[in-house]
Amino acid sequence: MGYIEELREIVGTRPLILVGSVVIILNDRQEVLLQQRRFPNGSWGLPGGLMELAETTEETARREVKEETNLTLGKLNLLNVYSGADQYIIAENGDEFYVVTTAYFTNEYSGEMKAEHSESIQLKFCNLEELPDTIVGSHQCMLNEFKKQLG
Repeated sequence: MGYIEELREIVGTRPLILVGSVVIILNDRQEVLLQQRRFPNGSWGLPGGLMELAETTEETARREVKEETNLTLGKLNLLNVYSGADQYIIAENGDEFYVVTTAYFTNEYSGEMKAEHSESIQLKFCNLEELPDTIVGSHQCMLNEFKKQLG
């Protein structure tokens, strides 16, 4: 059982503050890697997830990307840290939380891409200007900010 599951046994569905990391991974054509997630409802998002005890946000990013995509990341660049009232989430099971998300970007990765099927339906590189309609709202905001930095 992981840290978050242990917390949930104690507090139930009450709101928690959780820390997570996501990564914008770009290929040679400047396309971004998206993960079609089983939850919620097959929406698309960036690879990433929640921090375990004693991890840094960078370690969280690397572990989650490895677990979800089988890719090993090179240098990570900080995009931004997202927090606040607009980062409130109610999970499908009723768990409530505010997430503090550190977003990174990189074009350095290695390994054979493979979706981890307990969390993912599929992985796909997408043109930054032609993203799926069903992308996680907070991830869309992160991608919008990233596109502005590109110029």
